[in-house]
Amino acid sequence: MRLSTKGRFAVASLIDVALRGGTGPVALSAISQRQRVSLSYLEQLFSKLRTAGLVESTRGPGGGYSLARAASDISLADVMVAVDAMDDQAGEDDRSEDPAGNWTQSAVWAGVNARMLDYMRSVSLASLLEEQGPAVEPEPNRSFKKAVFERPKTEAVRARGPNSVFALGQFATAARR
Repeated sequence: MRLSTKGRFAVASLIDVALRGGTGPVALSAISQRQRVSLSYLEQLFSKLRTAGLVESTRGPGGGYSLARAASDISLADVMVAVDAMDDQAGEDDRSEDPAGNWTQSAVWAGVNARMLDYMRSVSLASLLEEQGPAVEPEPNRSFKKAVFERPKTEAVRARGPNSVFALGQFATAARR
């Protein structure tokens, strides 16, 4: 078994969502900036996590991702299997003998994989959150109105000079006196 960066990024991103998801969905662009991972890579990971039922997506302005289940119900193994970082069947007994009648190395690695999978099943996302220490700053409130962008507020401009040709003539005559 090999733990890939795909699995590490998936776990780190889910911890990010769990820490900041109390105020609503967390945008992938914000996770991308904090975790320093490309947005397209995160989109691929979160597509797999959503398919596995670990996260829910909210579309539109103010959208993003939130956990689909409680953090205590999501194990490290669930995340790793969802993003194909490890095989869920790692514990299956696939021992085979070589022609000389000795157990092959695959039997040893199958046992190691089974133990790693058991350990990962025992570690929940909630226990990883507890290890993170105090909670981080929540996402800024991203409440949107109908439009995505608000119109800039402009102040009325007051002209101090004349606003017509006749007023200009009167202004000029008064200035000569």
